[in-house]
Amino acid sequence: MNTAKTIHAAGGEFHVDDTGEENLVPVVCFHSLFLDNRQMDAFTEAASGIFRVIRPDFRGQGRSCAANRNIITVEQDAGEMAAVLDVMGITNAHFLSSSMGGDVGLRVAANRPDLVRSMVITGSSARAEPADQLAQFRVWVDDVGERGFVDDVLDTTVRIMFGQTTLDDPERAEIVQLWTDRIAALPKTLKPAMAGVIERSSVVPILEHITVPCLVISGEECIARPPEWAEELAGGLPNSELWMMSKVGHSPLLEVPEIVNPRIIEFFRTH
Repeated sequence: MNTAKTIHAAGGEFHVDDTGEENLVPVVCFHSLFLDNRQMDAFTEAASGIFRVIRPDFRGQGRSCAANRNIITVEQDAGEMAAVLDVMGITNAHFLSSSMGGDVGLRVAANRPDLVRSMVITGSSARAEPADQLAQFRVWVDDVGERGFVDDVLDTTVRIMFGQTTLDDPERAEIVQLWTDRIAALPKTLKPAMAGVIERSSVVPILEHITVPCLVISGEECIARPPEWAEELAGGLPNSELWMMSKVGHSPLLEVPEIVNPRIIEFFRTH
């Protein structure tokens, strides 16, 4: 049974969905930019009765408090998420993250190892945005701030979030349309969170200090965080394995949940 909670921490109010079973090991889920904690709906269902699933929304996203600054860095997100977990009394949890959620999760793991038991990191990376791609993304972020998620801005966002195989697959059309509609409804006020993600610093130098078991999952069709970035991430983590998926893009948890969720659950059960 899921309970929606408002957690007061780090000077904000954070929405958290929590299945609440105190006798089960917790899995903390950090969502991707644009997708809020509903990205983890299928995983939550698959993990029912096996894990306690805790799904916060980041500041300025989903149902959490609004942004209170022009840029919300992923370091600030990490500090706020650690504060939320402290208020909830959560320690030694498995972490499941996607894209931006991985940026946040890696920083939590480095700064607060007491909170993390193991990690599954999907569609993410450790490096900073390369200069040429950063310049393109800055234009995209400015467009969102001015126009919102419409027309070419919406098309670009959807093509970043899903692989081409998924976009071309009639059997995946429903999930693509669901999230296209949700992204189209996002407010212009998402801009500070977007800015924080694209302006992130590299955490490659600190990966060696994250010693918990990690499973890195990447789609070969991912354009936002290309496969070689995932290889770099997995190679820098001392206790990790890499799962490279063919015909999958940036969002394995949405594109092929029937494939990834069983393996994620098995990974957590063995760690």
